[in-house]
Formats: sequence, structure tokens, C-alpha cells
Amino acid sequence: MVREVRCRRVYDPVSDDDGFRVLVDRIWPRGLTKEDANLHSWEKDVAPSHELRMWYGHKPERFDEFKRRYTAELGTATGRAGLARLRELAEQDTLTLLTASRDLERSQAAVLVELLREQG
Repeated sequence: MVREVRCRRVYDPVSDDDGFRVLVDRIWPRGLTKEDANLHSWEKDVAPSHELRMWYGHKPERFDEFKRRYTAELGTATGRAGLARLRELAEQDTLTLLTASRDLERSQAAVLVELLREQG
């Protein structure tokens, strides 16, 4: 069973209750060293494709369609395998999905949190 799953910005300070810290962006966050990120894993396979990311452009009015397209991408073999890895981590401890996105509520991390909770 999935324990707590949440999302935060990768630039936020590390919290003692973060559990597993996993970056879910395809591109490494600007200005952040790997040491400062303090990650357990970087799961690029669950990040949106370059094409989808560029189309979305973090435009709020496109979020519903982004979510639909992104969920379809996660239905591929690679996406399913990435989700399975995240689910395994979430069954062991709190899982904190990290993204550089400024708008957490309309990010791929938020979509992943929702999917993992539904599947939990």
C-alpha cells in the first residue's frame, strides 16, 4: 500500500520528513548542484516528453490537455516501468516528488502524485 506521496520544488530546503526524494524532471534544474539537491533518485523516464513539455509551456489554460497527454505517455512501457518504481518507493516510505516547476499544482509532479494515490 502506498504511504504518503507529495510534491515539492527541488529548490526548497530538505525536510526531515521528505522520505525518498525523487526528481521527476527530464532536465536537471538550473543552478542546483547534485549535492545540494540531496536526491535518492532521478527518474527521467516518468517525465513528460520534450515535445509535450514544450507544447505545454506551463500555460495554465493547457493543463487539462497536458494532463491527458501526459497520462497517455505514462501508459507506454517506459512510463509504466517508471511508475512502478515510484510505487515501490512509496510503499516503503514517504515519497516526495521534486520538480523545478514554479506552479506545483499544474506540474507533472502533481499528476504523478494523483496517479500514485489513485493506484495506492
